[in-house]
Order: sequence, then C-alpha cells, then structure tokens
Amino acid sequence: MTTPLIDSHAHLDFDRFDDDREAVLQRAVDAGVDAILTIGTDLASSRRAVALAAAWPRIYASVGVHPHEADAFDDADWPELTALFADPRVRAVGETGLDYYYDFSDRGRQQALFRRHLQLCGAVGRPVVVHIRDAFDDAWALVAEEGLPAGGVVHCFTGGPAECERALALGFHVSLSGVVTFRNAKPLREAVTLIPPDRLLIETDAPFLAPVPHRGKRNEPSFVVHTAQEVAALRGETFEAVAAQTRANTIQLFGLPDPQSVQAP
Repeated sequence: MTTPLIDSHAHLDFDRFDDDREAVLQRAVDAGVDAILTIGTDLASSRRAVALAAAWPRIYASVGVHPHEADAFDDADWPELTALFADPRVRAVGETGLDYYYDFSDRGRQQALFRRHLQLCGAVGRPVVVHIRDAFDDAWALVAEEGLPAGGVVHCFTGGPAECERALALGFHVSLSGVVTFRNAKPLREAVTLIPPDRLLIETDAPFLAPVPHRGKRNEPSFVVHTAQEVAALRGETFEAVAAQTRANTIQLFGLPDPQSVQAP
C-alpha cells in the first residue's frame, strides 16, 4: 500500500504533458499522490488550470500571473482573471512574485503585479503562491508592506538558512522541490532542518527540476516521492512522517477536502 502524498505545485496544463497527461496522472496515483495543485502562470494558463481541476477530482487550481509574464499581461484582463476565483476548486493566488535572475519582465512591472496579487489574497481569502529568484530583499519588503492575510508559500525555495528564516518570520510556509536532491544545492540543503514541521510543503514544479534520479528529464507529480525521501533523510525523519506532515500542511494551507474522500474519475 502506497503512502499518500500531495504535490503542492505543478504545471499540468503545459504542452509538455499534452501527449500523455492521463498517463502522467495515473502514474501519480500509482505512486500515492492523491492531490495536486496545478498552477496558472497567466490568464490562458489559469483558465487551463481551472479546466483541469474541473475534469479531475484529484486536481485543484491556482490562478495568477508569473513574474516572467508580467510585461505581457494586459491589465484589462485582470477582472477576467479574478473572476476565476468564483470556482471553488481555485485554492490559491499565483504564482506571482519577483524574478531578477532572468529579468524577462521589467522589475517595476513585476513589483506592481506582485503587490496586486498580495492585495487580492485578502479579497478572495486564498493564500499566495510566491516565486522568488535573486529578488529576496524586494520580495520581503513588499510582503512586509502588504502582509499575508490568507497565508502563503514560497514555492520551490532555493535560498539558504538566512532567507529561510526571513520567509518563516513573515509567516510563509516553505515548499521544497527536486532541487533539494541536488548535491550542489548546499545552502538549500542546510536550510531544510530550519523549517518547522507545520510549515513544510513539498512539490515537483513539474515539468521542471526533476529530482535525482530523474534529473534532466521531464518532471512529473509521481516524482515527488523522491523529494519526500530526500527531505526525510536531511531532517532525520521517516519518509512516512514527512509525507503525512506535508500532506496535512497542504490540506490546511489551501483548504482542501480530505483527498481520501474524493473519488478518482
């Protein structure tokens, strides 16, 4: 019998899954993954995420504009984006945040949209899913100004101990991806034990960042098992304990029903 897990962050609407999405979801079920949060990155992606959640009882959606898409996003589409929160399967705002590593969008524009997403959280009563890369100081400053009225998670956390402590002090949950299995991610691996049990989440960020032993391949939700195993080893805990704790935390943060009560399609 498999140990139940939740993948708290994946991009199941991306075209890299178009040829075998149903098989990917079945492999997730077979691996014990009984719920997945699929994340919108712009208006079209958010629509697709909501449609996937409607079609698959194990899937829930998040709606938002990724910092990479900030320049391309038309402010006139904001009402249509926010209208998606009327769907009860939309459980989070985002992903949003700041990315100064790639700088695909103007930094000021990223900051303005991030602030708008943070303000939206209070209006819709949903936690925020935050992406931060090479922009921690500005991200923390914006969150300190706007607050986390419905909580939030720093997804695919890649910082070290100092940034982990700052995230926790602001009230964030911290989500670990397959990056934690990379031996060269030393600062991140050192931060893993700093996360309190009730603030820890795990994810794949599929199709990106597949964990060892699948590094370099397309990632998928079933691979979250490997991340859970590595997190357990780093924390000196059992796999079952990490699976149970992160699953409970994800249910609590996003207000999910107990996945065991949800029937598969």
